[in-house]
Amino acid sequence: MNSERDSETTFEEDSQPNDEVVPYSDDETEDELDDQGPAVEPEQNRVNREAEETRETLRKDCTWQVKANDRSFHEQPHFMNTRFFCIKESKYSNNAIKTYKYNAFSFLPMNLFEQFKRAANFYFLILLILQAIPEISTLAWYTTLFPLLVVLGITAIKDLVDDVARHKMDNEINNRTCEVIKDGRFKVAKWKEIQVGDVIRLKKNDFIPADILLLSSSEPNSLCYVETAELDGETNLKFKMALEITHQYLQRENSLTAFDGLIECEEPNNRLDKFTGTLFWRNTSFPLDADKILLRGCVIRNTDFCHGLVIFAGADTKIMKNSGKTRFKRTKIDYLMNYMVYTIFVVLILVSAGLAIGHAYWEAQVGNYSWYLYDGEDYTPSYRGFLNFWGYIIILNTMVPISLYVSVEVIRLGQSYFINWDLQMYYPEKDTPAKARTTTLNEQLGQIHYIFSDKTGTLTQNIMTFKKCCINGQIYGDHRDASQNSHSKIEQVDFSWNPFADGKLAFHDHYLIEQIQSGKESEVRQFFFLLAVCHTVMVERLDGQLNYQAASPDEGALVNAARNFGFAFLARTQNTITISELGTERTYDVLAILDFNSDRKRMSIIVRTPEGSIRLYCKGADTVIYERLHQMNPTKQETQDALDIFASETLRTLCLCYKEIEEKEYEEWNKKFIAASLVSTNRDEALDKVYEEIEKDLILLGATAIEDKLQDGVPETISKLAKADIKIWVLTGDKKETAENIGFACELLTEDTTICYGEDINALLHTRMENQRNRGGVYAKFVPPVHEPFFPSGENRALIITGSWLNEILLEKKTKRSKILKLKFPRTEEERRLRTQSKRRLEARKEQRQKNFVDLACECSAVICCRVTPKQKAMVVDLVKRYKKAITLAIGDGANDVNMIKTAHIGVGISGQEGMQAVMSSDYSFAQFRYLQRLLLVHGRWSYIRMCKFLRYFFYKNFAFTLVHFWYSFFNGYSAQTAYEDWFITLYNVLYSSLPVLLMGLLDQDVSDKLSLRFPGLYVVGQRDLLFNYKKFFVSLVHGVLTSMVLFFIPLGAYLQTVGQDGEAPSDYQSFAVTIASALIITVNFQIGLDTSYWTFVNAFSIFGSIALYFGIMFDFHSAGIHVLFPSAFQFTGTASNALRQPYIWLTIILTVAVCLLPVVAIRFLSMTIWPSESDKIQKHRKRLKAEEQWKRRQHVFRRGVSSRRSAYAFSHQRGYADLISSGRSIRKKRSPLDAIIAEGTAEYRRTVES
Repeated sequence: MNSERDSETTFEEDSQPNDEVVPYSDDETEDELDDQGPAVEPEQNRVNREAEETRETLRKDCTWQVKANDRSFHEQPHFMNTRFFCIKESKYSNNAIKTYKYNAFSFLPMNLFEQFKRAANFYFLILLILQAIPEISTLAWYTTLFPLLVVLGITAIKDLVDDVARHKMDNEINNRTCEVIKDGRFKVAKWKEIQVGDVIRLKKNDFIPADILLLSSSEPNSLCYVETAELDGETNLKFKMALEITHQYLQRENSLTAFDGLIECEEPNNRLDKFTGTLFWRNTSFPLDADKILLRGCVIRNTDFCHGLVIFAGADTKIMKNSGKTRFKRTKIDYLMNYMVYTIFVVLILVSAGLAIGHAYWEAQVGNYSWYLYDGEDYTPSYRGFLNFWGYIIILNTMVPISLYVSVEVIRLGQSYFINWDLQMYYPEKDTPAKARTTTLNEQLGQIHYIFSDKTGTLTQNIMTFKKCCINGQIYGDHRDASQNSHSKIEQVDFSWNPFADGKLAFHDHYLIEQIQSGKESEVRQFFFLLAVCHTVMVERLDGQLNYQAASPDEGALVNAARNFGFAFLARTQNTITISELGTERTYDVLAILDFNSDRKRMSIIVRTPEGSIRLYCKGADTVIYERLHQMNPTKQETQDALDIFASETLRTLCLCYKEIEEKEYEEWNKKFIAASLVSTNRDEALDKVYEEIEKDLILLGATAIEDKLQDGVPETISKLAKADIKIWVLTGDKKETAENIGFACELLTEDTTICYGEDINALLHTRMENQRNRGGVYAKFVPPVHEPFFPSGENRALIITGSWLNEILLEKKTKRSKILKLKFPRTEEERRLRTQSKRRLEARKEQRQKNFVDLACECSAVICCRVTPKQKAMVVDLVKRYKKAITLAIGDGANDVNMIKTAHIGVGISGQEGMQAVMSSDYSFAQFRYLQRLLLVHGRWSYIRMCKFLRYFFYKNFAFTLVHFWYSFFNGYSAQTAYEDWFITLYNVLYSSLPVLLMGLLDQDVSDKLSLRFPGLYVVGQRDLLFNYKKFFVSLVHGVLTSMVLFFIPLGAYLQTVGQDGEAPSDYQSFAVTIASALIITVNFQIGLDTSYWTFVNAFSIFGSIALYFGIMFDFHSAGIHVLFPSAFQFTGTASNALRQPYIWLTIILTVAVCLLPVVAIRFLSMTIWPSESDKIQKHRKRLKAEEQWKRRQHVFRRGVSSRRSAYAFSHQRGYADLISSGRSIRKKRSPLDAIIAEGTAEYRRTVES
């Protein structure tokens, strides 16, 4: 394979993927991914290379210039882009968001243009023009105009309503207000008026209107706390910090007004976690990074006010750039329906051509020799045949039903309202109903094969709760009283004895409280003291209450637990921490904080007690803590058993330990610690090495167990969806261990599941690629492809893969430029050909590898992708769509899920949470994951069945109606004469047969909603396209053809050589047309009665009402009064009353209807008796079946010492606030001048070096 690689572009396959890191950002350039170069490099080469790279970086990346408080700067000619011909506009977007499509002037022309892009509407427009030509048409023009206007009007009204809703939403966002500097002072302005370069002021709980550079805030060192739930669904706070120079000089309004800094930075992109730029101010440049940028969509928290400079506005903001491309989504049935309409077009043309040829032949043989048929025109038979071809196109046009599309839209709209009105999908806690945000995808909800779900905020509540703990080998957290007796029902612990308790912790083990208060076991108090002291949580008092700000929800849960159990964290300074220990306040000196990172998987704190002793407290993942324990730890095994129990209960765990440190040992270590802190390169690695030296010979205290609370009903929902043969893939940016733990908690994974990881499947895929390459010889194209399974059948397997391994396996790693010298002159033809071939081989190899991966992953019962970027989420969805041709659904709650939601066939947003970005981009939204089962198994399945029944019936009734003209042609010289009255043709699809089929499409259901949920296996009919496909279409076609034959030939036979009761022959054309029309209306309306599974009064009324409406309108149109008013339009005067007073005509109608329907009844009876479907069986026994089955959670069988997995460690993804605390930047203090701070820092550095 290596020989196939291009000489200039290579895949980085030699590096081992890192499971702990999120891969490169979505828009990273190749330069950012280049290696550092060879280990040994000549000095001059290095200097030249660095100079070149600097120039290249400035040229490529920092092309976005922002001048503070100077709007005219951004309107200079070189910032203008040509948009249309000579019209130019600034490259800087304004801050207004536009999601609407039309305005008052463009609505009518644009909407009509879009509607006539639909083939059927354009076809009927052409027909209308043809009908205006007298030589061609035998049908009045209004028969097409009236239905066309109805269709266009209904669609236009629906589009208008949708666009008005978009206008309202845009206006609501664009008209939010904030303070902007205008005319030398802060003034209130709307978001849409904000421009790049404006200085704005935001207050606590304000949404950030644009991407801004933080200049200053009310907090110490201009810290600013933001909540990023809109971006990633996470509610824990993150901090940003302004530059020291802007913090010092840009606090007051007059200084902010005078601020004239220039920023050069990267162009707008979708990288949420990266920013590169430089601030030029006061003849000095200051580097800028992502820690100084506040992104649009975030919310200011715990910060009274802050000031910022707008860098990216509106469509240029990262949240908008990250939203992905909006795709126009259409259902599978839509595509199938279009192909069927094209098939009908072809049939229509062939039939019309055949009848036109027949007319030309008839004219040559009969018409030219029949003097009584002469019409005054001397046309040749072939020309008459040509005219008749267009005549038959017009007459048979109802084979392509114009009302089909508008009826489909009405049904979808009604089904969308049913979803909106479903009270069982309403979440009362946050007053959030389900919402169908699109009306075009409902039936596709009944055909889902794969669900791609986010984890945080979608499956989980992102709320951590302290559930259990193990202290000194003893497990606490079960339902026990103070005497250690277990009870199934016991009141939760009363924490009222503790003034610092927040009253939110639900705990039922009274024995633990007894142990804490009695102090019999010192380890118990030591355990909770460790939780109260070993963390990087920030605290503030609001109205006398403690309010904690944690870097991760896990850490916040542990500190809150310690607070409730009597060990409350009260305050901290740069060097001290104050704890309330069972009511006694004690302050400890903090000597060092050894912060967490993804490699260490632990954090420690070294404190000096008021008595003068030094202790190290440490918490971390069991895998790393156990490696560092002292050999003499008596409770090591008991704690391990407890960890296994906690793991089997899918709780997130941490081990807690401590160590006494001698003064001399600490002083020696502290020197190394200070030296490592001052290292300019690889500082983190140097610190980690020093940390290792002190974190050893630890004494184990116990372990905590935190529950990452799942949303209600998640395991039940996943279980039911699995029974419906829907596969669920979890795509998350969280850690592998956490994702795996949630997989077990929601029963996506079980103890019987064999888990495969990235390294396992990489080897499998490599072997498969080798085998495929070996088979791909000269004769490969003659050998049919064979599907070989990757795993033996019968085993329950799951795949857990990280983003880094995903890039490795899918060959999606960024390519890098080779350092080979590139020739200036053009390549030869041979070189170009070889290069092209090499690229093609690489693409083919990449495509084959991706297909193999999808095949392998789809053999697994569950797939969990962790540490993935938003782009990777969308890529995984796209791969399954592309290679499996499967219908996909993506569900998420944050901006990092938007790309995935837009890529899937159907996107679902979790609403009612803090983030709304996913909802704005979704097709459906609701508040809880558990509602997904009802959306798919009830609404989706019903919508699919209704739409399929509707389409089959619609095609049937139009073929039965239209093909009567075909049979009539054989008896009228192929003259394009209609078999019905013109008004009947006009109103057939609009009034006489429309309401029953619409109501069936809206209300029909084969089984109830409770039985649909009880038997998820009913869902598979939609996945397999069993109810509407080409076979079903041709069955409807044949049914319609046979019905049309019966409708024509039985009345024809009855009318031949007959005499009425009055002695007159009623066998005239008009009476014949009335007889056929009456039989047709009764037949098609009774046929829909046979197709209806769920009868209501409305259905019955519509069927008999449509028949009554037909007869009522017909008698009116055949009356003498209307003929007098419009003699040319109403020519069937008295026909209905004359024909229908003959009893044998009624007998003819009854016989025709019976012959049409009785075979259908017989076939239905036989099929339900001999070959009943699953829903037929459930319908038959529905009274005996329970309406609802109680779902029971799978019982966990705990086997001591044989846990097959490790529990997740409860830490955040990134470092905590340790650096912030240690530096004192978060502590409120009197501000000093900038030069004094610099001088003090320099002196401190010198003293440290000298010592």
